[in-house]
Amino acid sequence: MKILNSKSKNFDKLLDNLLSKRKQKLKASSVSVTKIINDVKKNGDKALLKYERRFNKNNIIVPSVKQINKSIKSLDKKVKKAIDDAYNRIYKFHSLQKFKNISYKDKYKNKIDYKYLPLESVAIYVPGSTASYPSTVLMNAIPARVAQVKRIVMINPGYKGNQNPAVLYAAKICGIKEIYSIGGPSAISAVTYGTKKIKPVNKIVGPGNEYVAAAKREVFGDVGVESMFCGPSEVTAVCDKDSNPEWIASDLVGQAEHSDLVQCILISKDKNIIEKTREEIFKQVKEIPRSSIAKKSLMNYGMLLQVNSDKKIIEIINKIGPEHLELNIKNYKSYIPKIKSSGSICLGKYAVMSMTDMGVPGSNHVLPTSMSSKYSSGLNVSEFMKKISYITLSKKGIESLGPSAITLANYEGLKAHAESIVKRIRRK
Repeated sequence: MKILNSKSKNFDKLLDNLLSKRKQKLKASSVSVTKIINDVKKNGDKALLKYERRFNKNNIIVPSVKQINKSIKSLDKKVKKAIDDAYNRIYKFHSLQKFKNISYKDKYKNKIDYKYLPLESVAIYVPGSTASYPSTVLMNAIPARVAQVKRIVMINPGYKGNQNPAVLYAAKICGIKEIYSIGGPSAISAVTYGTKKIKPVNKIVGPGNEYVAAAKREVFGDVGVESMFCGPSEVTAVCDKDSNPEWIASDLVGQAEHSDLVQCILISKDKNIIEKTREEIFKQVKEIPRSSIAKKSLMNYGMLLQVNSDKKIIEIINKIGPEHLELNIKNYKSYIPKIKSSGSICLGKYAVMSMTDMGVPGSNHVLPTSMSSKYSSGLNVSEFMKKISYITLSKKGIESLGPSAITLANYEGLKAHAESIVKRIRRK
């Protein structure tokens, strides 16, 4: 892992270069997905099946109800209960994200209504194949259900025709009946443009690797996607001399095992805690099943930053805009008002990011990555709704307000606009 000290003259430049290196790597993925997207757009299920066979050794696009039920029956009861517990907490929290329609009426009896409407259809992308994330099903599907989306589709790559039973169970309790065993850019293309077996959707949401994220960028405009960039995971942990190095190391290693493009950053004023945490990371990363993936992530994009002041730490946090932020420090309350960019923030030593990743607290783990927290938020109910304005103008209303509109239309050189108003207020 790269070790940087804020006292160094070139600290800011080195940090910018390291952050930029990963961002450029993610952008480069866009080039390789275009061909796949266009192939599926043109050749439909035939092309889709070709890529499933190539990448997932999979011959099944639409798993049967019998196959799904059989898989769910094999699931351990403890796992089912854990999913049920997470479902209840996530549903309760997201149900509080209510929206209020607006109605405004002026003295001329002009009226403007602003109403929230659910989207007609969404596809939720749930990563799969080599790893399985039932928590991601809940995170995507529950806010869509709260928003009352009519058609929720799950796209989830299986391996050799098999999807994870926990993922299928999570889909079942969320009421998802349309499930496809597909993944990657080809799946994104299929739900965007449609095939004989798959009807297109209005919007695609959900996390994925760099290729999935690039594919969503590519099809945006033909279909809606989240307002955030939802790519490989990130965590930034801030700790002090009282932090537990073993705990902090496990937080970073836990995130690094997601993929070799994960960004793990540790920030502290205390040199000793940085060194002890580094030693713990080195020890712990050897002990996990996905060790090779975590090692690549930590070596290529991991950073240990010794920073000499709270002010500089906050400046760095806002520059990074991390997906996950852990404030494992005693004075975290003083940081809160000054942090402007982060997907979610875990406060104190017990608020561990892994808990939020599993969804048990109830907050959403589909969060902005690659600095997109500077302009967007984590997945929420509003992502599944659209707003429409309804305008009613009275005769007296257009006669009173029309002259101002005519003046502006003429100023902007839009003569026909002005005339369409004039015709309605011209007295016979």
